[in-house]
Amino acid sequence: MSDEMTLLPEQSRAARALLDWSRGDLASRSGVSVAALADFEAGKRQPYERTLADIRRALESAGVIFVSENGEGPGVRLRKDNGAKSKA
Repeated sequence: MSDEMTLLPEQSRAARALLDWSRGDLASRSGVSVAALADFEAGKRQPYERTLADIRRALESAGVIFVSENGEGPGVRLRKDNGAKSKA
C-alpha cells in the first residue's frame, strides 16, 4: 500500500467520530466486518490492502479527508460541504 493510501487505526477511529458513526455503520458502508474493524482499530491486526481501501473509500465518500504526515502526524478532517454527518 502506498503512503498516500495508508490508513492508521487512529485515523479510522477519528473519522468515525467526526461522522458520528459506530463500527456497525462503517461496517455496513465498507463491506468490512465489525470484528475486522474492531481488531484493526485496536491495533490487533493489519488488514489486507483491499480491506483498508474499502474502509478508506467509505469514509471518504461520507466527507472525510485524510491528512498526510506534515510534521505533526497524519489525521482526518471533514470537507466543508459535508452533508453526510447523519447516520442515514
